[in-house]
Amino acid sequence: MQNRVMPDVEENPPSVFLAAKPNSELLPRALAQVAPEFINRGWEVRGDDSISDAWAQANLPSDKLSIGVPDGATLGLVLGGDGTMLGAARRIGLHGVPLLGINLGFLGFLTHPAEQALSAVKKYFEGKLIEDRRATLHVDLWRGGKEIQSFEAMNDAVVTKGPLSRILNLELSIEGSLAAKLRADGLIVATPTGSTAYALSAGGPIMHPTLAAWILAPICPHSLNMRPCVVPSHMAAKIVLADAEEAHLTLDGQIGCPIQPGDAIHIRDAGGSVTLLQDPDAPFFALLREKMNWSKE
Repeated sequence: MQNRVMPDVEENPPSVFLAAKPNSELLPRALAQVAPEFINRGWEVRGDDSISDAWAQANLPSDKLSIGVPDGATLGLVLGGDGTMLGAARRIGLHGVPLLGINLGFLGFLTHPAEQALSAVKKYFEGKLIEDRRATLHVDLWRGGKEIQSFEAMNDAVVTKGPLSRILNLELSIEGSLAAKLRADGLIVATPTGSTAYALSAGGPIMHPTLAAWILAPICPHSLNMRPCVVPSHMAAKIVLADAEEAHLTLDGQIGCPIQPGDAIHIRDAGGSVTLLQDPDAPFFALLREKMNWSKE
């Protein structure tokens, strides 16, 4: 769903949370460009203490940066790569805060280019950006008949073996029906957003972010006829770890936990979404053409 978005001018005062990659050498320059746009409009600017050094290097007034996440932030300004965006999505995006990303990383599928940082912020205040709502996964880990942990993810949920352990034995069920027993290094369940991440490296398809579907992509399967597949997102998946020396459940490549034989991972649509603010002049396939070098002959 894509709608033009206008900043909330009635909130008193509106607030922006800076979710940043603190060790990026580009961060001070980006802050110097975009922070005054919020300060001069009377916005409260907040961030983690880790960006204080970059804030000082940008010669910004120290009393204009508050530490911590505001309650009900108006906007999340993400200054980093896609990994920074994924962390911000779980931290504030899942709570309804729209996210505007500025790429200080590498590929940047979810963010605007660094050289367009000031332009992107100005377009936000001019109401020229659109809402791009991304589906999320809800993941429950069950052990011994009890739920022991739950997570939400924007990109993917991955079951994978340890670095020196043998291949995993997994059972995959869809909507309560056994779909496959597989031996592999692991299995990826990815959202359309995650289709350009780990799942792509595992041979999965690229999906348009508006599609209501998941990718199921085995990692180095023992049987060569086991291929990635796509299922509707209303169908719940369950992965049972039948046998393993060492295995892990990882969400968005950033959080997770070890898992044991007999554990069951239940995966379903989280029912909510993360709202990214995008430039309508940079559509999805134009981004793919640039990032995937599709325009090269």
